[in-house]
Amino acid sequence: MDTEKDAKDAEADGQDPLSLSTQELLAAAVEALGGAERPGQVAMADAVTKALTEERHLAVQAGTGTGKSLAYLVPAIRHAQTTDTTVIVSTATLALQRQLVERDLPRLVEALDPLLTRTPTFAIQKGRSNYLCLNKLAVDPQQEEALIDEEEISWLGRHIKRVYEWADETETGDRDDLEPGVPDQAWRQLSVTAAECVGATRCPHGEECFAEAARRRTQDVDIVVTNHALLAIDAMSDINVLPEHSAVIIDEAHELDGRVTSVATNEISARALTLAARRAGKLKAKTEQSKLESLIDDFTAVLALENPGRWETISDPARASFAGVRDALWRTRDAISRGPEGEATNDPETFAERENLKNHLAELHDSIVRILEVFDEPDPSKHVDVVWLTRNERYSDTTDSVSVAPLSVSTLLRDNLFGEQTVVLASATLTVGGNFRAMAASWGLPNGSWDSLDAGTPFDPRKAGILYVAKHLPPPGRDGLGEDTITEIAELITAAGGRTLGLFSSKRAAVEAADALRLKLPFDILVQGDDSIGALVNKFAASENVCLFGTLSLWQGVDVPGKSLSQVIIDRIPFPRPDDPLLQARSNAADAAGRSGFMEVSATHAALLLAQGAGRLLRSTSDRGVVSILDSRLATKRYGQFLRASLPDFWETTDPDVVRGALKRLVASDGSGRH
Repeated sequence: MDTEKDAKDAEADGQDPLSLSTQELLAAAVEALGGAERPGQVAMADAVTKALTEERHLAVQAGTGTGKSLAYLVPAIRHAQTTDTTVIVSTATLALQRQLVERDLPRLVEALDPLLTRTPTFAIQKGRSNYLCLNKLAVDPQQEEALIDEEEISWLGRHIKRVYEWADETETGDRDDLEPGVPDQAWRQLSVTAAECVGATRCPHGEECFAEAARRRTQDVDIVVTNHALLAIDAMSDINVLPEHSAVIIDEAHELDGRVTSVATNEISARALTLAARRAGKLKAKTEQSKLESLIDDFTAVLALENPGRWETISDPARASFAGVRDALWRTRDAISRGPEGEATNDPETFAERENLKNHLAELHDSIVRILEVFDEPDPSKHVDVVWLTRNERYSDTTDSVSVAPLSVSTLLRDNLFGEQTVVLASATLTVGGNFRAMAASWGLPNGSWDSLDAGTPFDPRKAGILYVAKHLPPPGRDGLGEDTITEIAELITAAGGRTLGLFSSKRAAVEAADALRLKLPFDILVQGDDSIGALVNKFAASENVCLFGTLSLWQGVDVPGKSLSQVIIDRIPFPRPDDPLLQARSNAADAAGRSGFMEVSATHAALLLAQGAGRLLRSTSDRGVVSILDSRLATKRYGQFLRASLPDFWETTDPDVVRGALKRLVASDGSGRH
């Protein structure tokens, strides 16, 4: 079928080319991009089109190789042009955001342009803190100097100087365009959060503002690519942060709960309070600075006496200290608002700094109000927020922090996201225990408002992969990797000829394994932390006998197709830490409601990560290999079946001789490990 010719003929006959179906547009795009039809991609594209048309939410799992980006972008562009509205596409990772904006969308626009009445348009929108603040550039950025030692000041100053030099040449002010990048601590000196921003109309640099320029580029385009954090801010805010839109497509949707929780979390520390007080002093609010700093000393002393972890009640000294700081913050804000008598009011730089600090003080004040509100409800089972103290053992007690986060984001999402527009949620891993129910519950998807689809994968996991569970090993303990486990890893890597990605539950375990195995094996072993993640993955992918060991950053996003990766080793089931205050609170709440907190929280968390980790193995249709899990509980515990149901349908074995033989045959096959 000549779709482009049909479209032009239809236009000549006065027929709207947008009457072309999603399948026709998808087929034209795939052909233009040199691809081939994939049944899973077609099924997903049809499901997304139906969801957008019928205004029903959709959860869709599309495994590696499905081509899910194209499967939602084509329907999204068609919907945007048919309805003359904007569709938001939200991602969790910078890598996917860049892929969409720099590769997928430009190629798709070129392919679809001849078939549509107008050229598809798109733009990217990031949070304000991703951009240089020109107002911050105009004032002294090193406000933290009094809180850090000379060596760190020099280190920080070098990075800030780099940003200043880059600021003279950048056209975007976008942090992601600064290469190499700078640490968060340096970037924070020259950027502002949305809450701290004084607003374009009141800022002396509002007309040239990088963030405002980026936002203007998102007006009246078909597709706006953003991130989960900004999507959450838009959902929770009384004002529109994102442009008006008719639908939202959330890729990497398995990350949504965590990213929204992060955005909805507030934190307070003595260090943050001290910085705010000193900024007030620079604006001549010396009396308020002095009063606030004396209260901060008490605040620090009180936190030193409290136990780290979740607070279900608050001690009288802590309550009094928080209340005192809360009131002092508001008095300081009032003083900043008035300004000192006789001060000229026409200095735009001072005015902007005053407005910025007012907003920041209000944010700190509101965080304490939120913390205290938790304890106004005497029944802990009715708390909607969770409060906990984090003790920072590495630095001074001024960095101890108290955090407050929602017990669940499901209500927030149900009311502010799913209640406002049609939402499509997509990921390679959404089914937990073999179905979508756990994820739907965590998102707060209203019953009866959503459909689901498992689009599958073009791979055949039972023919391409083996799931090996080392049932004979003792369950993992707290004392690190046992000698039996080290020996098992050595034998598996030897059989695979290197070519192993080791996913460990902790940095200590990864380093311990690497140190022990370097004495036993002839293969190079790279360890997360030795270099940037990108550089390590590139080195791993470039060789056929190198191993790469790491922790959480490697469980997701590592894409190494071909003969460099024939085995994924996972040292233990990735249950969350038992002392994680928020997850502990969520588990207790599920138990109190008559559900299983362990299955709902810990097992679900582990299932998603296991699926992500196992997903590193098969990245192309020609890949073959083994996922070796060294935690015998996967085979011996009742919850093991639930966890295995979340993994690809690999051929399974617990026999070490069988798996070592299979790995050796892979190595021998064609000299490359590929059939």
